[in-house]
Amino acid sequence: MGQLLGKQTLFSYIDKFGFGQQTGIDLNGEGKGIIFNLNQVGNVELATTAFGQGVSVTPIQQVAAVSAVVNGGTLYEPYIVKSISEKETNSIIQKMKKKKIRKVISKKTSRIMRHALESVVAKGGGKSAYIEGYRIGGKTGTAQKVQNGVYLVGNYIMSFMAVVPSNDPQAVLYLAIDNPKNTALLSSYTTTPIARRILLDIIDALEIEKQDKEMAKDLEWSDIPTYKVPNVVGKSVEEAKEKLDKFTIEYSGNGKKVVAQSPEAGEKLEEQGTIRLLLE
Repeated sequence: MGQLLGKQTLFSYIDKFGFGQQTGIDLNGEGKGIIFNLNQVGNVELATTAFGQGVSVTPIQQVAAVSAVVNGGTLYEPYIVKSISEKETNSIIQKMKKKKIRKVISKKTSRIMRHALESVVAKGGGKSAYIEGYRIGGKTGTAQKVQNGVYLVGNYIMSFMAVVPSNDPQAVLYLAIDNPKNTALLSSYTTTPIARRILLDIIDALEIEKQDKEMAKDLEWSDIPTYKVPNVVGKSVEEAKEKLDKFTIEYSGNGKKVVAQSPEAGEKLEEQGTIRLLLE
């Protein structure tokens, strides 16, 4: 890919996305990371940069860059402090505003990238971050650590970048684990399950609504398949049992006709999940 792009194009995008320079975030001690100077780039440097070795970037650079990838293509200056208030009256005396830095990619390219990131979670290495009913995008990362100019063996930073919802992003999550122990050295096993739990909290905090057009997950051997719950209200007990053959049924009431069900029709439920029927 690096050779196809060529060093001029590849490094122009690295520069446009803000790598190798401070983001301007309102925190002290921000690093710039390490990127090759263009005049130092030969075939080896071009190749290693293309797959992410020989370079160093900061988490906030990653977050800012991925935000630009998914928001329609605009790079913004990140900030921590939302506003400053007067101590006695609590009235806001300064409020931060979004600061646009530059346009990096087109809206069309951004849309393609959101689709690609969603496919990573539904069909690739990010499956453990998949949340039924929500469109999650993401990308795993595995960074080999360096000490005294030499790559360490078995010592990595595992990371995962997530976007929710992928079709209309409201939040970006970056999670990194430094040198995880007693686990497979793959980010798809280490970071994605933790990211999923954090994403559930984000969904709750931002009140992100469910969608019915999320990309279907490619199931693995350990996954329990899910099915849409059919509508059995008004059906007889025997008809309901036939329609709900993939689920476990609990009854309340002594009648022969279903007057209410939980979960409601259209919701998704794991195979052998419990459906409660009220009979009359």
